[in-house]
Amino acid sequence: MSTGVPGVLAQAVSRFPDTEAVVTQKVRWTFADLEQRARRAAQALVGLGVKPGDRVGIWAPNSAEWVVALLGIHLAGAAVVPINTRFRQREAADVVHRSGARVVFCAGEFLDFDYVAAVRDADLPSVEHIIVLDESASGDEPLFSELLRDAPEVDLPDVTEDELSDVMYTSGTTGRPKGVMATHGQTIRVYTEWAEIVGLEHGDRYLIVNPFFHTFGYKAGILACLLTGATIVPEAVFDVATVMRRVGEEAITVLPGPPTLFLSILSHPERESTDISSLRLAVTGAAAIPVEMIRRMRSELHFDTVLTGYGLTESTGTVTMCRRGDDPETIATTSGRAIPDVEVRVVDDDGVEVGPHRHGEIVVRGYNVMSGYLDDPRATAEAVDADGWLQTGDIGVLDERGYLSITDRKKDMMIVGGFNAYPAEIENTLLAHPDIAQCAVIGAPDERLGEVPEAFLVARDAAEIEISGVIAWCREQLANYKVPRRVHVVEELPMNASGKVLKDELRQASAAAGSST
Repeated sequence: MSTGVPGVLAQAVSRFPDTEAVVTQKVRWTFADLEQRARRAAQALVGLGVKPGDRVGIWAPNSAEWVVALLGIHLAGAAVVPINTRFRQREAADVVHRSGARVVFCAGEFLDFDYVAAVRDADLPSVEHIIVLDESASGDEPLFSELLRDAPEVDLPDVTEDELSDVMYTSGTTGRPKGVMATHGQTIRVYTEWAEIVGLEHGDRYLIVNPFFHTFGYKAGILACLLTGATIVPEAVFDVATVMRRVGEEAITVLPGPPTLFLSILSHPERESTDISSLRLAVTGAAAIPVEMIRRMRSELHFDTVLTGYGLTESTGTVTMCRRGDDPETIATTSGRAIPDVEVRVVDDDGVEVGPHRHGEIVVRGYNVMSGYLDDPRATAEAVDADGWLQTGDIGVLDERGYLSITDRKKDMMIVGGFNAYPAEIENTLLAHPDIAQCAVIGAPDERLGEVPEAFLVARDAAEIEISGVIAWCREQLANYKVPRRVHVVEELPMNASGKVLKDELRQASAAAGSST
């Protein structure tokens, strides 16, 4: 008997067989319907030669088919490798290649990009099959619907809690993505606690705008709904008018997302004429949050519960959470306290714990800490010490209650509209441009997105850097949230005696210039 995610699905079918599990504009599937489709997907994968322990990629926007593919992968005993839909070919191919994925589920075309062609045309020796999740692609690759129809009747393996459930890629300070491994057991336990803390329950209707390739959409979304019997309502693209309309059409009760989502709804001219009265639960975070936004979400959007939290991919997505009943100031200015049976400390540079209200690096220990980085024991040892403490690289402060405030990012990461972006990765890309000799990237404040990349460039030899051309070039190389919104050409970068760029000086220069290009 499976005790991993397949066991969670089986329990959901047993408890809620006739409850709507997945609802889109095209489908309305009960939990019994979903299980039947997921089982066919698993049998199809086994028929293609997928074995327990294999990795299978999904590169597609949120959809009902994404949910079926995910559960099919788990039922087949394989680990899912979610791929960021904003990645372009080079970035996605790197993830697929290093994960060793044997099968990749792809969207056809999405937002004017051909995902199937990008995989087909890349040099990916591990990939044996490309499966198209929708009907929009041209070519000879099999459609998901055909695969389900023709799936052989084969036995499926038992999947235990100790087996690998997913490999989720996250960039580090070097800019090279690392594959974070998590087991079924730790994922299930973390999101059982998450669902209990936020109050997700059977009968909730959960509009999942957070992308499924992200922990927030996959684990705090799909898995949390399976654990509680809530209904999954996927949304592929965030458009505020569409989201508000879907809330009214489907009586949505749960709407998590980054602060930009709620700020957009609050400022939308059609908000007062649209019925969003069914909303009751919001979970947000990933950026600085105004206290007034929390108050307005409660008073104007009528949320009963608004919570914030903190986590990273290496912590299975969750470390701390606010609790129902916390006041708006606590929710806006802290990320809550540790989830049950997880330890959180703030330490100095020598690893010694500091007292309340003192800044230091956040370290975490517990069942939520990753199994490690795929095929990278050195990076794993650097991230998790011998005593099991995960070095997050984030700087924070704990108060007397154990509530955590994030104050800085030791790893220099920025969060652009809810997406993690790393200056080192953007800098490495910029340095491949033929006209650029040196560069430095910082995160600049942005009213709508929280932060945006801002680049300072030094020209190569006598080259003349055309700013619009550099930005256009970056759009071809990088996901759009990583593309610098502001670019400055300078004669030299400020550096210290050891040759390290003084980014604080760049931030000061940016602020003095009003962040103008």
